[in-house]
Amino acid sequence: MSSEGLRTLAERLHGVDEIECVTPDLNGVPRGKVMTAEGFLEGRRLQLASGVLLQCIMGGYPPSRYYGADDGDVALVPDLNRLHRLPWSEPARAWVICDAQELTGGFSPLSTRGLLQTVLARYTRLGLAPVVATELEFFVFAANPDPSLPFQAPIGLDGRREDGSSAFSVASNNGLRPFFTEVYRCMAAMGLPRDTVMHEMGVSQFEINLLHGDPLLLADQTFLFKHLLKEVALKHGLSVVCMAKPLARVAGSSMHIHQSVVAQDSGLNMFNDAHDQPTDTFRHFIGGQQAAMADFTALLAPNVNSYQRLCQPYASPNNACWSHDNRAAGLRIPASAASARRVENRLPGADANPYLAIAASLAAGLHGIEQRLEPSAPLQGDIAVPDELSLPCTLHAALERLNRSPLARELFGNVFIEGYIATKTLELASFFDEITPWERRVLAAQA
Repeated sequence: MSSEGLRTLAERLHGVDEIECVTPDLNGVPRGKVMTAEGFLEGRRLQLASGVLLQCIMGGYPPSRYYGADDGDVALVPDLNRLHRLPWSEPARAWVICDAQELTGGFSPLSTRGLLQTVLARYTRLGLAPVVATELEFFVFAANPDPSLPFQAPIGLDGRREDGSSAFSVASNNGLRPFFTEVYRCMAAMGLPRDTVMHEMGVSQFEINLLHGDPLLLADQTFLFKHLLKEVALKHGLSVVCMAKPLARVAGSSMHIHQSVVAQDSGLNMFNDAHDQPTDTFRHFIGGQQAAMADFTALLAPNVNSYQRLCQPYASPNNACWSHDNRAAGLRIPASAASARRVENRLPGADANPYLAIAASLAAGLHGIEQRLEPSAPLQGDIAVPDELSLPCTLHAALERLNRSPLARELFGNVFIEGYIATKTLELASFFDEITPWERRVLAAQA
């Protein structure tokens, strides 16, 4: 780094004692180390055991053969464009997103941020640039110190808890205005632009739309925003939950991905022609999404709980159908001006790793463009899903499909796919080690 760049960096970190140097693991959880500002400015090398990238959501790791028998290190290389002061932190701290790279150079094959950048490089070689936006849904609950008890909405200003009748309300009765005020303040301080925020259909469920842009930037922003939400919630005695389905008989939380592709030289939307009609590229992109959706379901719906959300057929469609402005389809073409023609992938849940979900969705679309795949006919109204467009409905089935997919291994590499399946198999086994309240309540007296 030049002396001028170092001086500018030092000014940005004035008053900061520690920097959280993080990279997303397989599940999209920030993992890394905390470094002193002094060490960071000196450019000290930061390394992390490669197995951390495959850490299970409940802790623990698959066998070391999936990340190297010696469990050697990867280098955490900071992206200085993703360095932020943490406005909620006292004393002052900073956060920087890092790439996990092999010590010999290049992305670790287990790095989901690296995987996304590899997919984007394939678009670049064709003179194309994808554009995405994410819609993240989440629940804001009262503190939940006993995980054996159901989540509850916070007590509102009228002394009551929300009962599920507040969808799309803008009232402040839920008492969350101070929490959201700080969230917005922190977003502005960290350069996270927001479009719309609304109360969603669930009890104390909300959605935020991040502005469309470069896919790596949007993945970084979504990653940071989820961390911001949880940290600010702790300050307010609240719990933000990004599970796909935290409450029974209530809508789950998605992370819809809006996608378009522009020409690098002109910036024109490749899904729209000069007569404002859909193009071959548009059709082929949808064809690729349909062809890969079943194989990639485990990457977009990564947890046991993900499939609780997908059992709710309306607004959480577990299918690879496509439709114009129909929320029952897994691939929806939103109503918009022709110049803004885009494809919304509605399968990913709020629990998905944003880097992996965006990488998988864009890789599927590019596969369709390269192979000139034709989509099925669009469906409207009440959708009857054809067998060939149905998707796995359990994590076990989704992992089996992923394991058998030559396309997944071709696009993401054997090392990543094998490591992903190993970690998710451990998580699934951990889930089956426990007996649920439903089993005790219903089966004990009858079976």
